[in-house]
Amino acid sequence: MSDWFNAEDAAKYLGISSSNLYSLAQQGRVPSNKIGKVWRFSKTDLNIWLRANKPLTEFFVSAEAFIDDNFLLRDPQREGYSATLDFFSKGGQRAIVQLPVGCGKSGLISILPFGISRGRVLIIAPNLTIRDELKKNLDITNRRYCFWNKCNVLTSEEMMAGPYIAVLDGKDANIHDCMQSHIVLTNIQQLASSADKWLPAFPEKFFDMIIVDEGHHSAAPSWEKVFAKFSEAKVVNLTATPFRSDRKDIEGELVYRYSFKRAALKGYIKRLQAVYVAPAELYFTYKGDQKRHTLDEVLKLKEEEWFSRGVALAPECNKHIVDASLDKLDKLRQSGTHHQLIAVACSVAHAQSIRSMYAERGYEAAEIHSNMPEDKRVEVLQKLKSGLLDCIVQVQMLGEGFDHPHLSVAAIFRPFRSLSPYVQFVGRTMRVIVQNDARHPDNFGYVVSHIGLNLDRQLADFRELEREDKAFFEELIQGNEPEPPTEVLEGRARMKLRPEMVVHRELISEFFEEDFVNSDDEDLLTELKAHAELLGFDAEKIAEALKNRKVEKTRRVKASEPFPVQPQSQRRESRKRLQEEVKRTANILLNRLGFRPGGRELAYKYASGFAGGNNFVVAVQMINHEVDKILKIKSGQRATLRTEDFVRGMNSLEEILNILTRRLKRRATEDD
Repeated sequence: MSDWFNAEDAAKYLGISSSNLYSLAQQGRVPSNKIGKVWRFSKTDLNIWLRANKPLTEFFVSAEAFIDDNFLLRDPQREGYSATLDFFSKGGQRAIVQLPVGCGKSGLISILPFGISRGRVLIIAPNLTIRDELKKNLDITNRRYCFWNKCNVLTSEEMMAGPYIAVLDGKDANIHDCMQSHIVLTNIQQLASSADKWLPAFPEKFFDMIIVDEGHHSAAPSWEKVFAKFSEAKVVNLTATPFRSDRKDIEGELVYRYSFKRAALKGYIKRLQAVYVAPAELYFTYKGDQKRHTLDEVLKLKEEEWFSRGVALAPECNKHIVDASLDKLDKLRQSGTHHQLIAVACSVAHAQSIRSMYAERGYEAAEIHSNMPEDKRVEVLQKLKSGLLDCIVQVQMLGEGFDHPHLSVAAIFRPFRSLSPYVQFVGRTMRVIVQNDARHPDNFGYVVSHIGLNLDRQLADFRELEREDKAFFEELIQGNEPEPPTEVLEGRARMKLRPEMVVHRELISEFFEEDFVNSDDEDLLTELKAHAELLGFDAEKIAEALKNRKVEKTRRVKASEPFPVQPQSQRRESRKRLQEEVKRTANILLNRLGFRPGGRELAYKYASGFAGGNNFVVAVQMINHEVDKILKIKSGQRATLRTEDFVRGMNSLEEILNILTRRLKRRATEDD
């Protein structure tokens, strides 16, 4: 049989002497089949043995990875690999590769070491979510998810010898696992934390190649510690947004970019449309001065930060964004697929208010933020992924690595002052439901906001991402947009309960709409021409007609009808909102007094007559007592109230806060 060797031929095939072969076979270190005195060696087993015993310096450069003509790989994977290979073959040291979310970045990471790395590969993820997703792609024992197996990059026979992976997961990994593996996978916190457990454990030349996922983080100090330690390693930074909002450069050369436009035309990401609520008239009070503005005046005012912030926090404006986003959600659901909506808010209190608006209209909604208990966050995410939620409202959550394709409508209730966080949020809706089908009805999505939030500027900048002008990126980066301080997110800052700008009335008659990919784009015309040819039409005439047509980038369309609000749902949500606002007011009260929520000063010194508990518990009791007095009810009677009563209770909280602040400070002074 051609697949079997005798001992002499096997020794020649392996390039060793017959005596060494016999010795290794007898020790069980070379696979063999001995029948009587006759030794036989399988060619397949010998190939596996050869690969497994090759030095680490040869593993990735000698492996027969099927990449170039492998059409199970996506265009950006083959092209990105080829560009990176070419860069390092010419002596390059640090490469940057830009791929939009959903275009196969994990797959590209899986194939990048082949032909490039002459040793071990270190793969760094920015968080645990992304790290765990990469582990599934790189685990040769997981045949269902392993990328090399799914896309025929390596045969089953070849994977018997690797690549092996060690994961620094903070459990029982040790240095021996890393020494016996071709790839070490970690998140940056595990590798370069303040405890410095792992970084000092590795020799300086332990890795020949470093691959960084979400590489726009890599200018941060913890990442620079890693690059300094392995200064001779080749580095690849992969990112969807090749710039940082804090003006720190990502070191390296941009060797490959796959545009959002190409990704949308190929069906790798959803085709998105921006929708802006455009008020015909807007009535508001700002610093006591009541104003009425037309749409043209609003379009000028939106450049003012105080105005866009006021629009973001105005319930009247929020209500119209909610209605517009639900209209788009219902249109998408006509396909029979359970599309879902993700919203972004300014703060926790803002998110709770928006959640109530969705719930009042009969949709299952929940908020999620970093200050929630871990078990509560897990519960909300499980409801989202199981389809029990229609809408999720987030504050500084569900960022990089969060993958849920059924999120198809993004509702924006806050201004974005720079492009990077805008792209990150919109990216949550980009993943397609049906792969590689740009025209499938489930592969469309919407980004809904208010024209007063000035987000059309961010969309214009988003389109400019197609430009390869480095100077443009430097101009685009508009400075750091930090996360809101914890005290603001928790409602503990010294601030007013009500914003300075109050919107009293907004008349909506139309929406502005525009596509994320320009409808007169040359690549789009080429694609339409190709489809016309397939259908047997005169493609040249159609292309010429399309070129000559008048294209309006921004379209004005009639506004959708508002959604009805169930009175019972409104009452329930109003009661819930009052409870949430009371807790927020309690935090602000403690902040004004300089008391810690977990302290005991209120119960012991200033709040006789209230049940015991920590400062936060007693502050909530005191505020609820004042609310009940205003509503003229006894404790425990709120179930009998109307929606208007709960609204009146919420509107009284600012006055209650001021009264309690003065009262408790006076008592503190008297005690002194």
